[in-house]
Amino acid sequence: MKSVKILKKLAAAVVTTSLAATMLIGCGSNSTTTSDGKGSSTASSSDDQLEMWTFVDMHAQFFQKMLDKWNEKNPDKKLNIKFTVLPYDDMHNKLQSALLSGQGAPDACDIELGKFPNFLKGEPQLEPLDDVYAPYKDKVVQSRVALYSKDNHVYGFDYHVGATVAYYNTELLAKAGIDYKTIVTWDDFKKAGEKYYAATGKNFGTADTSATWQTSLMLAEQKSDYTDANGKPQLNSPQMVKALTTLRDMQDAHAIATIPGGQPDTTDAEGAINNGDYAVVIKAMWYMSRFLQYMPDQAGKWAIAPAPVFEKGQPRSVGLGGTGTVVTKTAKNKQNLKEFIAYAKLSEDGEKAIWDDLGFDPINTDLWNNKELTQNKDNKFIKYFKTNPFDTLNEIKNEISLIKSNEAMPNINNVLCTVTLNSIFEDKKDIKQALDEAQQQVENELK
Repeated sequence: MKSVKILKKLAAAVVTTSLAATMLIGCGSNSTTTSDGKGSSTASSSDDQLEMWTFVDMHAQFFQKMLDKWNEKNPDKKLNIKFTVLPYDDMHNKLQSALLSGQGAPDACDIELGKFPNFLKGEPQLEPLDDVYAPYKDKVVQSRVALYSKDNHVYGFDYHVGATVAYYNTELLAKAGIDYKTIVTWDDFKKAGEKYYAATGKNFGTADTSATWQTSLMLAEQKSDYTDANGKPQLNSPQMVKALTTLRDMQDAHAIATIPGGQPDTTDAEGAINNGDYAVVIKAMWYMSRFLQYMPDQAGKWAIAPAPVFEKGQPRSVGLGGTGTVVTKTAKNKQNLKEFIAYAKLSEDGEKAIWDDLGFDPINTDLWNNKELTQNKDNKFIKYFKTNPFDTLNEIKNEISLIKSNEAMPNINNVLCTVTLNSIFEDKKDIKQALDEAQQQVENELK
């Protein structure tokens, strides 16, 4: 009864977190989810019918491909799964309601990172994946598993690491006499941005107003977070003040500027980047797919490198975005289904497909040194970029930090991405005052 009461509270709150959760979407393209509200589905051809929900078409296609491989390799454990694609909010709300009532939940489901804390409140109505995770434990990026864990139990597997990197348009930089390889610190970045603006009159990097990718990276570099060890918000921390002061100083020096759409992962922003209005993008590795999808003519111009830091020696990356695949408590054929999810998300077969088909950085680091994968000149992502993505991944392999995803984060993201960042970069509000107000607002919302 206790868990049911908790879930009733969650059902009432889940709609209010949809905007904030959207800010955290990483691996889902902004054009791949269904939008007609009816959803779409594919199914395998076995006997016992299972169902998996997702909000991204590419995810459903990936799982169908992996299911075919699984059934071929495991004739004694064949599964028949119908993969249904639903709109983002609709899917998460339906899942919450189904878990609340104990009826109608799918056997497996994708849950976006920003929504995941809602499903870990109280007693999770998800199946622990500890046993199927154990064979891969020493091979994966631990911080990506921690995001979907509670009380030493693993409840979800991600599609990617989401390692943050810097994307540099080498053609534009060369015309301004800038070598991206000399950019190590944020001071270097600022100087390069000033030089670029002076030479071209155009923007170097972006000042994001509707997403927290940049501040997340800068907090992680300082070994800080949006919340403290107890999960309480700390939006006006010295580290957050330093991050936003640094960004605003760069904006005032014309090293960065606000971008249409508020952040690079929007249709308007991608059009501006494709048009040459910006020369640098600080984003996660999964953003590679946006270049291929929306900027195909830019092939051969963009290099991938570690992100700048405040001081040499600081961690140069943080994992951002994500979607965890789960098995629900009410699932049929649980053990085989759990084994299949682990095979699809963590095995060598699955990780190869995640890289080749989706362009995501695999969480199984064994793949990062697999030359068949990393040196495949026919791979569309390796062909597109001027540098090999895996060279950067291996360089920052031990520097990929974690920003916690907990119950406070939907509120934090909503306030930062709808009020605070706009007030700082558009209205030029005092940074400490803006963060104090954000802290107070989030504290009030969480009471």
